[in-house]
Amino acid sequence: MNTESRREFITKCAVGGTAFFHAGLPSIVYGAKKSEGQKPSAKVQYGLVTYNWGKDWDLPTLIKNCETAEVPGVELRTTHKHGVERTLTAAQRCDVKKQFADSPVTLVGIGSNERYDNPDPKTLKKAILATQDFIKLSHDVGGTGVKVKPNSFHKNVPHEKTIEQIGKTLNQLGIYGQEWGQQIRLEVHGQCAPLPTIKKILDIADHPNVAICWNCNPQDLQGAGLEHNFNLVKNRMGATVHIHDLINSSYPHQQFFNLLAKANYSGWLMLEEGKVPQENLVAKLTEQKKLFTKMWQQAQ
Repeated sequence: MNTESRREFITKCAVGGTAFFHAGLPSIVYGAKKSEGQKPSAKVQYGLVTYNWGKDWDLPTLIKNCETAEVPGVELRTTHKHGVERTLTAAQRCDVKKQFADSPVTLVGIGSNERYDNPDPKTLKKAILATQDFIKLSHDVGGTGVKVKPNSFHKNVPHEKTIEQIGKTLNQLGIYGQEWGQQIRLEVHGQCAPLPTIKKILDIADHPNVAICWNCNPQDLQGAGLEHNFNLVKNRMGATVHIHDLINSSYPHQQFFNLLAKANYSGWLMLEEGKVPQENLVAKLTEQKKLFTKMWQQAQ
């Protein structure tokens, strides 16, 4: 959007003479706000990523079910039934933002599937342009960031060259995202998932608006172990962390929560789980939230 179209968009989002979009772009939110005298970790919140849990809910159902389960935030994965996509019109974007504004559920951001490893310049450019569209979408519907991926290494391309390409691309997107008040959240994913690799990417992607979205992968435990790998990147943690099923996953979530609390992390810990319960999904989500609350209290 150019300046004029942004103004038009703000006007279209006015209800009863009051716009829900401010004339200026919002400041970037990296985590939950803390109350006076509280450590940042005291304000960590639980959320849901519509990866598989919630992927078949339309937006009103998603918001209602999160409210029922007392899950206060969501990251909306692209291509799923809620339909929050780059193709939405200005009026539709206003409606999405209003649905969240009228509920106790926060739209934390958009989960894109864009990645920056491909050596083909046209493919890379397409991914950059798509990410820019997701940044605009997240801004327009009230989110604070966009999740992206690193992602793979390619035959006959040195790893260091791919790492440099990913890092430089993230810097470019970090600048663009900052203009729209949107954090670039690099999911620890794919062949780039080992944390030493992620650190190399972040050493190049040094723009302060580029952060990582920890993903609770098996690779986190490799090498010198979880705490060592966490310490490699803890100063670049973004507003979102992806966790898994706290009942059935073998990942050492409690140890990880302890590390986050010690580091005074203040963002969102969000369920991203592949295996979907066959029934009573809302009840299962409620159960996960209750267990999370208990485990996070223990971590503090």
